[in-house]
Amino acid sequence: MIQLGQYPAPSHVIAHVSDTHLLAGGRPLYGAVNTIDHLEQALAQLERSTARPQAIVFTGDLADLGEPDAYKRLREVVEPAAARMKAQIIWVMGNHDERAQYSSLLFDDESDAPQDRVYMVDGLRIISFDTTIPGYHHGDITDAQLQWLSNELATPAPHGTLLAVHHPPIPTPMLEAMGMLELQRQERLAEVLRGTDVRAILAGHLHYSTHSTFAGIPVSVASATCYTLDLSAEDRLLSGVDFGQAVNVVHVYKEQTVHSIIPVGDTTEITGHSAEAWAQIEAMTPEHRLETFSAKNSTFNSADAAASEEDA
Repeated sequence: MIQLGQYPAPSHVIAHVSDTHLLAGGRPLYGAVNTIDHLEQALAQLERSTARPQAIVFTGDLADLGEPDAYKRLREVVEPAAARMKAQIIWVMGNHDERAQYSSLLFDDESDAPQDRVYMVDGLRIISFDTTIPGYHHGDITDAQLQWLSNELATPAPHGTLLAVHHPPIPTPMLEAMGMLELQRQERLAEVLRGTDVRAILAGHLHYSTHSTFAGIPVSVASATCYTLDLSAEDRLLSGVDFGQAVNVVHVYKEQTVHSIIPVGDTTEITGHSAEAWAQIEAMTPEHRLETFSAKNSTFNSADAAASEEDA
């Protein structure tokens, strides 16, 4: 595919999925949400998209209760899809996960220690960093973890670093109740990250998509694939709904990262053009493309306008 805009192709494409919350036996979450169906649909939409991810990062709460069978079912769903996409799988611990089961069933190495790991994806370093506290839902980081992270980041990676955590180090103004379950003592993490090669922080936990910065670094929170939180609910402390699930895609460029959201669910196309048009576009000069697709009085745009008027 030819380059149409000012930017060359990204060096890396990373898919970002969060909060799958699978239960043993494949039973529905809260008796109503089919988490496996939602995850399968999310992966199917990712696979049919143009993303072509080199890795898929799952930012925690993989199993709702840390049940062994839930992790087995997770692998049964994710691994074939990742293999078809030729994408590396990167797991991250969440507060609903249990370290012993998480480590033994996903890494064949049972451990109660923080689950911190480093992955290299064609020169891009992705650090899976455990912000969980056994027995609690809020987050924190030990001094030993911070020292480990500092030592790792002391040497820059060829294409920089993505830090993947479960608890996002950002405010939650649209859902103040989540402040009770946020990452504690965030200033300590900021001291370690400031001035390093970390390009972006990927997180989950909130069950809705949001973006911010932390220590000057972009933060992207992916919505859950299980259920989301209704930020417009009236007179509710929290309101979980089976709607609005999504996955994110991170495109890494030389000086930028772009975070895009793929909503999960069936849709109805109301306007569009076939991919067959690419052949015509590639045959045009840049000037011809501008006159054909940008000029308001072009045949292409006039036809669209006429079609809109007929529909109205």
